[in-house]
Amino acid sequence: MTGDVGEVRTGLTSRTAWRLLELACREAGLDSSGAALIRVGENALFRLAGHPVVVRIARSAEYLPRVANEVAVSRWLAAEGFPAARTVEEIGQPVVVAGHPVTFWHLIVEGNRKATYGQLGDVLRAFHALKPPAGLWLPAFDVFGRTGLRIQRAPIPEADRAFLRSHLECLREELTAVRFDSVRAPVHGDAHVQNLMVDAAGRVILIDFENVSFDHPEWDLMVTAVEHHSLRWQSPAQYSEFVAAYGRDLREWPGYETLRRLQEFRMTTWLMQNVDESDAVADEYGRRIAALRDDRAIRNWQPG
Repeated sequence: MTGDVGEVRTGLTSRTAWRLLELACREAGLDSSGAALIRVGENALFRLAGHPVVVRIARSAEYLPRVANEVAVSRWLAAEGFPAARTVEEIGQPVVVAGHPVTFWHLIVEGNRKATYGQLGDVLRAFHALKPPAGLWLPAFDVFGRTGLRIQRAPIPEADRAFLRSHLECLREELTAVRFDSVRAPVHGDAHVQNLMVDAAGRVILIDFENVSFDHPEWDLMVTAVEHHSLRWQSPAQYSEFVAAYGRDLREWPGYETLRRLQEFRMTTWLMQNVDESDAVADEYGRRIAALRDDRAIRNWQPG
């Protein structure tokens, strides 16, 4: 680990991410000058100018087990020949700087089109059919993940914090009554269409393995089902394409409503980490927390 810990604040913002990038690249022997910030969300992502590499910086030390798992999953998928993002083999990973796990990925040069929902259904069906090797341990899907930690740390009003803690406990109890009807399989854990990239050769590539687990595939189907049925982020034609490719519409399953509430809660607590980043994020958080308080309210949420 590099020694310049005192120069970086704890937490992850666009400002601290730049210094973390410099420290991590120095540790890995790469040049960070001229890098471009892709986004700051659950992680900070940068594209290096001098190397065909994307750098991924995790939010805090608590993420280290998941980041290490992400590297192991990438290596497994590479061995399988599965179309997925690849880590840079020459760098021992993850690198840890100032308490932040950092990984380095081969740049995927995108083509001129985005992945379709039918392709998402195809990729998930193939992913769920994979058999992990005996040496790869995949955890159960962490349904609530870091939501409790986010509630504790996010810069939100105390009334919101108290509500979210209470809502979390209600969801935990509600989940105990859900009965899954699928066998356990590899689960991506964040299976939205933005986690597919189409490269310049037209190949559809799966990315973002931080939440890969071994559990019920419903957890992956939940994402697109909620985005369509609750949030109306896809057209009926797009969602039909997804269902036809995968072979299942999750809304026909009795457990859907519980998973819908869980996914909306997860989406809200993810966004609120960055509520101080801009007025747009703060406004979107306000819409989401209001909808959680009134389950009958129309979800006029915006992607992002």
